[in-house]
Amino acid sequence: MTHTSVSTDRWSLLVPVCVILAAVGTGTHSSPPPAAQEGDEPPPRFTATELLTPPVLKGPHYRVADDVRTDGYFHEFRIESSFGSFEAVGRTMLAVRIQEIAALAALDEVSKTEVFLAAAGQSVVKIGKGAAAVVSDPAGAAQGLGAGVKRFGVNLGRRTQRAVASAGDADQPAGGGSVGGSAASSVLGVNAAMRRWAQKVGVDPYTTNAILRQAIEDIARVDAAGSIATKVALPIPAPVGMTSTVGGLVWGKDPEEVRKINERGLRALQVPDDVAADLFRNPWFTLTYQTRMVAALGTVNVSGVAEYVRTAAEASSEREALFFVESAEMLQQWHAREPVSGVLTDSRALVAKGPGGRAGALLPLDWVSRTAATHAALSEMGARARQELGATQLQIVLTGRVSDRMIRDCAELGWTVVPFQKAASTGMPPPVGMRLR
Repeated sequence: MTHTSVSTDRWSLLVPVCVILAAVGTGTHSSPPPAAQEGDEPPPRFTATELLTPPVLKGPHYRVADDVRTDGYFHEFRIESSFGSFEAVGRTMLAVRIQEIAALAALDEVSKTEVFLAAAGQSVVKIGKGAAAVVSDPAGAAQGLGAGVKRFGVNLGRRTQRAVASAGDADQPAGGGSVGGSAASSVLGVNAAMRRWAQKVGVDPYTTNAILRQAIEDIARVDAAGSIATKVALPIPAPVGMTSTVGGLVWGKDPEEVRKINERGLRALQVPDDVAADLFRNPWFTLTYQTRMVAALGTVNVSGVAEYVRTAAEASSEREALFFVESAEMLQQWHAREPVSGVLTDSRALVAKGPGGRAGALLPLDWVSRTAATHAALSEMGARARQELGATQLQIVLTGRVSDRMIRDCAELGWTVVPFQKAASTGMPPPVGMRLR
């Protein structure tokens, strides 16, 4: 199987490939275009060794398992660590989980210092121990999340098409230490001490990682007065997945104050109150995810942006919620370079109109292969972008990679695939040492 990598250093090769493959599919042969005959591509077979550079593949406290599933639009990684096993659906989540493991290691070291032991007294704090059954993605939640990824991979089109699905299609937030349960109650009990220690180790205080959440809570309980934090020096890493602005809010302000800031931001976007309430109630949108989305969309505020909040509020898994957040951040960065004038409404993929009649489908995806569902979604999006946005050029702006067959399919549908150029100030994680083949 061959794969086409969308990267800046190989972009000079990509356009000719599109043209050549399109010519093959629509040339002088008597057979119909291949896209009309071919079925779905089978899921590709990747390994972590192929996808990741050595420093990312293995660290002092973890190793990424070599088997990587890619049944939908995201690579599904499994991380074995000193603190248990973690699932990471998508390379951006992989970057977050790796930093969280480093944070756990840092907190473990703090718990062994003399100043901490003196403050703890009779309290016993064992970072990551005794929590084997409370992982960030327990078996049940991981199964549900994986199913959500597959369903999500079937629909990049209209929101209204998703609305008619059966109620059983939505992933249900589980209780205990699961992703959904943690996200649903992520603001509960997050006090100033917890936010302070989350900042010291550079992680999200409203993390869905139950082991990390418990570790921060244990350390903060001993250090409620903040005396230890001032005596322990830790190198504060750059946060993964948050800009400094968002980090300043979620670390420095009370959660209720952050919620009010987000409410004002949505009102400025003219998002109806009931839609804002739906977003805030969605158990998969942590306070940090909400803040990231509102901050990103607030810098654009063009026609259709408020409608995208309505679409995002229907997320039925954490991976979906993160997709909507990262799409909004891509829009923010694209708008900063080339101001957009409107966004396609009623679309789960964020399609924005830029200057010169160009419309871009902004897709924070790891992998796109040729399937009937993706073909249908791109066909409909293209037609709607031309009709509703007046687009004369269609671009798929992608953070990940595409298969050769998908390149051909895109060309036949009038789409050009271009790599997403990340701005230096982006809140989205870098490719975490992803190899490009």
